[in-house]
Amino acid sequence: MRTIIPTLAGVLALAAATGLPAQASRLASVRDGQVRFTFTLRPGVCGQGQNIWRTGRVGRDGIRIDNRATRDVEYDVECDSGPGRVIIEKEGGDITDLRFYVGGRWRAGATATDLGALSARQAADLLLDIARTGEGKASERAIFPATLIDSVEVWRELIRIARDDSRPKRARTQAVFWLGQAAEEPATQGLKELVGEAAMDREVREQAVFALSQRPRDEAVPALVNIVRTNKDPELRKKALFWLGQTGDKRALDLIEELLTRTK
Repeated sequence: MRTIIPTLAGVLALAAATGLPAQASRLASVRDGQVRFTFTLRPGVCGQGQNIWRTGRVGRDGIRIDNRATRDVEYDVECDSGPGRVIIEKEGGDITDLRFYVGGRWRAGATATDLGALSARQAADLLLDIARTGEGKASERAIFPATLIDSVEVWRELIRIARDDSRPKRARTQAVFWLGQAAEEPATQGLKELVGEAAMDREVREQAVFALSQRPRDEAVPALVNIVRTNKDPELRKKALFWLGQTGDKRALDLIEELLTRTK
């Protein structure tokens, strides 16, 4: 299914709200072809094309985000700290796909319409508008890069997307997944890593958390919520939060929103 771009009036309304008049008009005016732009990444994010790393995060759908401290100390690869690069595909005036890269450079001779380097707010608003209004894969693919834009808070908009029953299921799933990632820090804030015997049996307890996540939703969700709220082991809380993020359950979203609001 193709992702439908907002009407020209809608795009221009977005432009007026975000300071994107020229860029949004150029995006709306392209009927067939590619539109591209760049933006500044958050600190700690780097990558090579679609291989992307961020300390302490786990990726999905072909995007690798890992803790670079765990990589082989005898070998490393160049990892660009930016910019983030987005290419939007349009066909017949509709947005049909979106791709995200980190670092590198645009290939010489490309015929894409280049919107240039957008501000953090402009890039976030454009990506979130596609996530909020699209119907196909571009909608879900716009969410991940929006979470990596420097100095912009996007979780409130992701909450709205995740709660919106009219949005495509995969877009909502992506929103919930990255909300869960964002909530990890407030979920474990102020807790110290466990040591000694408590840490030695963590693998067993992590397996128990996984087993809980596989139970029927009405049994799994309350149990996982309780772990996030009460368990003193930050790693187990992270595990429980991760599996909650996979459920799409309203109770999980309520907890994630509570955690993120607590730090604001």
